[in-house]
Amino acid sequence: MIRPRILISGARLISCIAVAAVIGACANLRYYAHVTHGESALLLQRRSVDKVIADPSTDPKLATRLQLAQQARQFASKQLDLPNNRSYTYYVELHRPYVVWNVFATPRFSVDAVRQCFPIAGCVAYRGWFDDKKAKQSAERLHAQGNDVYVGGVPAYSTLGWFADPILSSMMRWDDDELVGTIFHELAHQLLYVKGDTAFNESYAMFVENEGLREWHRSRGEPVEDDHDQAMDDGFTKLALDLRERLKKLYASGVDNAAMAAGKEREIADFRVRYAAWRDKNWPNDHRYDAWVSQPINNAKLLPFGLYDQWVHAFAVLFQRADGRWPDFYARVRALARKPTTERESALRDLLDASRLPLSSEATSH
Repeated sequence: MIRPRILISGARLISCIAVAAVIGACANLRYYAHVTHGESALLLQRRSVDKVIADPSTDPKLATRLQLAQQARQFASKQLDLPNNRSYTYYVELHRPYVVWNVFATPRFSVDAVRQCFPIAGCVAYRGWFDDKKAKQSAERLHAQGNDVYVGGVPAYSTLGWFADPILSSMMRWDDDELVGTIFHELAHQLLYVKGDTAFNESYAMFVENEGLREWHRSRGEPVEDDHDQAMDDGFTKLALDLRERLKKLYASGVDNAAMAAGKEREIADFRVRYAAWRDKNWPNDHRYDAWVSQPINNAKLLPFGLYDQWVHAFAVLFQRADGRWPDFYARVRALARKPTTERESALRDLLDASRLPLSSEATSH
């Protein structure tokens, strides 16, 4: 299952760059020209998946993965009631490790993002670039302004239905569940997207991905993946969010900048100690997060955590109340999406509280 492993690599955060390019409302013309060129290049390079599979020069392993992706694409529309369109019926060979690089930034003494706003997608915590050098230059400019910055490579992104999003060669590095789950996840965004509410959008799409994968495996007579990865990823996310909360309290304490800088370094050092103790106690033979923890950590690097799973359990309750019927579930999600932000978050908190109740108590209350 896909959790902080992908957040750590910057992997599947949705980039809004193509949406901005479509409507021509980027803050500066150079960025607009850049994303227009990047999206256009993808459109020109894409090939029908069916033709790629039929091409005798195609690597058999790639053909097998693409066949699996097409089966998942059909399952998404027929069984999960997700959009039935041309997305993920094309393939693009990128000849680079990522399609986009996202740049995150926060003030030096804040855990809040320097927001990037787009007319359709609303405000998000990053800006995406099709070129890694341009992404690094953007990060350098933000850093020169006194911000913490972080650059993460992105193997896949969504245009929220504006274009027929292709399968990318950068997605082929994933295992089967990540590939299939990504198709479900991104199609869920095409079906429903709330402008400016990243946590809502990502938690909803992550639930569709998780539940979709469970139904996918059941339909194929395959075992559902065990909870090892999920439990470890959830535990690491909790540690990262705890660090962010500690830093938030430090920055609100009112101490001078020198004391704040020292406190920041101390909290990050303490986090590394807590991580090592947690890993050695619970996962002594699994070191998947060691590299991330050993590299420099700042406010911006912590931004992706929590975006994908804040309300996942709330959507699980909503799905249960819809008796597992996808059209009914989507109708309930749309009703939530129409609420003002404060009302929507209050309703989600109520659903989250219900998710913590014993099943029998929840069942008797409805």
